[in-house]
Amino acid sequence: MTIKIAGLDNGKYNYDFEEGIEKLSLEKPYFGNYITKVVLNKFDDQIILEATTKINANFICDRCGSEYESNVESSYKMIYLLRDVIEKDNSVDITYISPHADKIIIDEDVRDYAILAIPMKKLCKDDCKGLCYRCGQNLNEGQCNCRDDDIDDRLKPLLKIKDKLN
Repeated sequence: MTIKIAGLDNGKYNYDFEEGIEKLSLEKPYFGNYITKVVLNKFDDQIILEATTKINANFICDRCGSEYESNVESSYKMIYLLRDVIEKDNSVDITYISPHADKIIIDEDVRDYAILAIPMKKLCKDDCKGLCYRCGQNLNEGQCNCRDDDIDDRLKPLLKIKDKLN
């Protein structure tokens, strides 16, 4: 995704990009096209860019093991400072570019933030019930036939502690 900034007057500009995930070098779990909306604010000595990306992905639920589709959304804000002398800065969201630069390429940033947007805990739904720890039945699809009084002998001391607390 290339945004031409040469000759751009001060002001606010909107850009929309939609292409296949291959353009960003993204692979599984992503599929299909990504949609990126960019708002660019141009000033005399800086450009503030805000980008939001939506991509479809296939995940496996961490609780029940079912496959599900999700829409992953990522966003970021980058400040481009137009300077002849590039200062050393460890900030992740500030980039120095020449005042004579003619374009900004944001593919790598969009890709990186899309990867960071993958949830740490992937759930098919917020109230996923998971699997029965005895028989493996998916509890989202229905109750299992396990008896409550069938408790592993190793867990009985924990039940005694639970009864004392109640």
